[in-house]
Amino acid sequence: MNLPDRYAERFDEYFDVVVVGYGFAGAAAAIEAHDHGARVLLIEKMAAPGGISICAGGGLRIGNDPDKVFAYLEAANAGTTPPEIHRAFAAGMAELKAYFERLAEVDGARIVLREREGNYPFAGHDSLCFLEVESIPGFDAGRDYPHAHSLRAGPNVFKLVDDNVRHRGIEVRLSTPALRLITGPANDVRGVWVRSTRGLQAIGARRAVVLCCGGFENAADLHSQFWQLRPVLPVASRGNTGDGVRMAQDLGAALWHMWHYHGSYGFRHPDPAFPFGIRMKRLPDWTPGSTPPRARMSWIALGRDGRRFMNEYHPYLQDTGHRPLDQYDPALQRFPYVPAYVVVDDAGRGMYPLGKATFNDPDVEIYSWSDDNLREVELGILRRAESVEALAALIGVDAAVLRATLTRWNEACAAGVDTDFQRPGETMVPVATPPFFVGEIWPVVSNTQGGPVHNARQQVLNAFGEPIPRLYEAGELGGMWGFLYLSGGNLSECFVGGRIAGRDAAQLAPWNATAAAKNAAS
Repeated sequence: MNLPDRYAERFDEYFDVVVVGYGFAGAAAAIEAHDHGARVLLIEKMAAPGGISICAGGGLRIGNDPDKVFAYLEAANAGTTPPEIHRAFAAGMAELKAYFERLAEVDGARIVLREREGNYPFAGHDSLCFLEVESIPGFDAGRDYPHAHSLRAGPNVFKLVDDNVRHRGIEVRLSTPALRLITGPANDVRGVWVRSTRGLQAIGARRAVVLCCGGFENAADLHSQFWQLRPVLPVASRGNTGDGVRMAQDLGAALWHMWHYHGSYGFRHPDPAFPFGIRMKRLPDWTPGSTPPRARMSWIALGRDGRRFMNEYHPYLQDTGHRPLDQYDPALQRFPYVPAYVVVDDAGRGMYPLGKATFNDPDVEIYSWSDDNLREVELGILRRAESVEALAALIGVDAAVLRATLTRWNEACAAGVDTDFQRPGETMVPVATPPFFVGEIWPVVSNTQGGPVHNARQQVLNAFGEPIPRLYEAGELGGMWGFLYLSGGNLSECFVGGRIAGRDAAQLAPWNATAAAKNAAS
């Protein structure tokens, strides 16, 4: 793509703060900047707002004891994120309940807290819970946001912030991708080039630009640069192509956490035009301090040799489920578990849907996984076999090896102990009753955690740890999660980081007095 130069002789229009990306982080940054006196423009690349935020379950992590939350974050990130960022995040989490109650004054949203400890048994895990937007009067997600196929209550949260953006009169422009940041002589950010129905425009940002444009789930070139595992299928939005990473790198930004993404394993739709992977069914996470699992898992995963190779039920499967697939065999010159296979018997097939599509895209036809998994057999996502021998033939493995694998698994189920991979006993379900059903599974990415490095003020830092003047980021772009993720943490990060960035940006002195005069006149 031919990009405009990083410099602009003139600006087509001016705002105090330009926020790039209209998901939760962008909304929070725009609202906070507006409430601190800034004239704000909120732009979104896609025709429908919400990004991947709207696809989420909608539970935000909060904790009222910042010291305990800090301890948990320090353990979960294992030295990959500076303590001052953990401190700022923990303090911001303690403010979220009151913040959401203020947002709810606009539309009467019902805010509730749900008891749910942290995913891992680190110190402070018992100080955490979930905040959810349970309902909004008159709002129906299926009717009002038909383009958003979410896990649960993500659309409720987006409706609440969208109502607040509209209530404040913040200008929003959809189908307006940011192309490149505009800088001054000192590499200070002065605006952004955008393309819209108005054509190519230079938008001046008198105080700052806040990048909230998500990660690089749909950027195959960045996958290949930073991840060994491939291919990894995106599951949520075609719009997250690493735009913020590229724009910040153009100004010398350092990068962090690029290897870490929130992902698991899932299916490919047989229609090559369907642009998303389909995650396997979302099961409950383990609860520290109690009997770990709370759901029976109907499947086992097999490599292409017909043998199990992993514990299929991680403490937080949706974050680390892909990691056992990330093994390259240099002798075979391939990833032996990409694809792998999941196998259930007829009883397991009937337990619940094995997959769920979650995405935000009005141009993609709705796909809802069937309750009994039989539609997926008709589509070819799952294949049926009447015997172990037929199952072995379907996946191209030795029937004796496969029979030994199933026998060993079923004996482990009877004993309630998985000595091979330590899968929790409560989750174990036999695979013994024909017909059998098998599907190829691939690594999938829900969202990336990497991107430009930022400090506790959400300022983007260069390779020497210095702030790039007037450039901020929030949300998934350059997230703080560098080792293990906390469920609901990205959503909280959107609001905590967005508020910090919007507030700080609005309080900067304008870089150009002439621009200030033009802004006042407009």
